[in-house]
Amino acid sequence: MVIPVHDVNPVRRTPVVTYALIGANVLVFWFMPGLSGSVAGDSSLAQACHLHAFLEHYAAVPRELIHHQLAQLVPTGEVRGAGCQLGPPDYTKSPVLSVFTAMFLHGGWLHLLGNMLFLLIFGNNIEDRMGHVRFAAFYLICGYAASYGFALFNADSTEPLIGASGAIAGVLGAYLVLYPRARVWVLVPFLVFLPLRLPAWLVLGFWFALQAVYSSGEGVSDAGAVAYAAHVVGFLAGMLLAWPLKPGTPPPPEPRGLLFGRRARPRHTW
Repeated sequence: MVIPVHDVNPVRRTPVVTYALIGANVLVFWFMPGLSGSVAGDSSLAQACHLHAFLEHYAAVPRELIHHQLAQLVPTGEVRGAGCQLGPPDYTKSPVLSVFTAMFLHGGWLHLLGNMLFLLIFGNNIEDRMGHVRFAAFYLICGYAASYGFALFNADSTEPLIGASGAIAGVLGAYLVLYPRARVWVLVPFLVFLPLRLPAWLVLGFWFALQAVYSSGEGVSDAGAVAYAAHVVGFLAGMLLAWPLKPGTPPPPEPRGLLFGRRARPRHTW
């Protein structure tokens, strides 16, 4: 796996929607109950119960999305013995709306930072190409497609589905369609974080291939903990939605200077 850090693809306008999405995700995460203690290394059963109750209310649940079967007993946020107390919900949950709220929830700092890094690097160019309003709609459509796509393959699951990665996967799919030749600076962990500048089609194509393999359960032991199928569906949705914009998309600038960690040779023109 490679870690993208920057793309060589300047924008014409400030990506206000991308910045707003990043800010909203960070703000929501900071105020999620039960996570502040875990960040400080002081988690407790009470905090875990508060978090479970919060996720049950605001996270998307595949069985609720497909069958509209809402849970009769949910965590109340209180501790009972060695576990969390259950009781009838004191709220009315909308499965459709839960997909929206779930897109702003994350299970930890690594989950959040990884998603926001990809959104920051690739979202600005897609917003620049689509415009602010269309990009916001595109982001939400990809997020909904990813959540419902995952739910179709896991219709009886009651595990909460959270995170912006489905919507961000749509952004990556759109970037692959619109800017396949753009260069992306990446760090390669198994090469002691050697910086390389690679074409976007290679970086994003490799990322998608990994998600497709992992979604089948191959190569990972925690396939059930990460919604890889949602990444695959979101990515494909982003590609399809961005395809009509491809003919009018100007190519990214030809990069100069360092290439694959070394300085490129100057080209002579005649």
